[in-house]
This record gives sequence, C-alpha cells and structure tokens, in this order.
Amino acid sequence: METWNVVITVHEGYYREALEILEPFGTLSKTDFFNVLVLKVADTQKATRAFQTMWDEAPHVSQAIARFVPVSHTFFYTNVVEFEKNAIKTAFFLTRELEGKKFHVRMHRRGFKKRISSLEEEIFLDRVLLEALEQRGTAGSISFCDPDAVIVIETVGQQAGMALFTREELASSPFLHVD
Repeated sequence: METWNVVITVHEGYYREALEILEPFGTLSKTDFFNVLVLKVADTQKATRAFQTMWDEAPHVSQAIARFVPVSHTFFYTNVVEFEKNAIKTAFFLTRELEGKKFHVRMHRRGFKKRISSLEEEIFLDRVLLEALEQRGTAGSISFCDPDAVIVIETVGQQAGMALFTREELASSPFLHVD
C-alpha cells in the first residue's frame, strides 16, 4: 500500500461509485479493510475544499462516501511502543494550536486488533498533551462537549495519520465524522 494522507470510508454497496468519485483527487489505493480506501494528494487543504464542493453540490457523493479525513502528519509503526513514541512526537507539533483550548483525541484504528486499544491510546495522548501544555505554562482541558478542537488519529495497518480539526471545521465538514 502506498503512503497516504487521506482516509476514506465507503458506505456499503457504493464501493465502485466511491472509486469513480475519488479517482481525480490523487493516488487512490485499496486497503485490506472492508470499505476503507486511502488517498495520496498533493495538498490536503485543496483536496478537502474540492471534496467539500462535491459533497455540497452532488447528493450521490454523500450516498457513497461516509468519511473523508485528511491528515497533516503521518508515521509508520510496527508495535505499540513505536506507535506511542511516534504519536507523541507527532502530537507535539499540534500543541501550539491547543493552548487555552478544550480538546480531545479520537482514534479510528484499522489493524493491530488486540494489540493497540483505541480508547487506551486516546486517554494516553490526552494526558500527554495536557502535561505538555502544563509544562509550557499554558492551559488546556479535555472536553467531549463542544470542544474547540479534536485531534484525530487514523490508522490503516502500520501507518498512522494525525490531524487537528477545529470546532468550525468539524461543523462545516460533515464528512469528517471524527466522533
């Protein structure tokens, strides 16, 4: 599987339609996971804006595609220790955007069943990010009710992608479905 920076989940029965919709965006790859595709685009912000336009203007897009989640950082891992090390390093890039904000981490894991727990990793990274903010002398808090931001981790096999989405981005982009 190629490296990717967008994860897509497809509604059951719409796989072929999703392939046709997504093909113009970049390098599209199938995965070993049911109704999950990955995409490599040159510019995730530009691709997200183009997808948003399609979503808004063509009803068949939302019928075929359940989630379209671009990520800003990616990394590979082979075990839980390596995942956590890389996730911490990657999450630190996002801490400036969390200063004084309510946030939480949400992980969508595909692969590593019974080896990585999404819930345990979400709690772990929430704690690590809060500690990092405290060490910098800035406040932050965990909130699941109307957070200012959500850090999303998408895993497909041994590759993970991470992104931070603001409240406004989540409200205007229903295809993200992070929670």
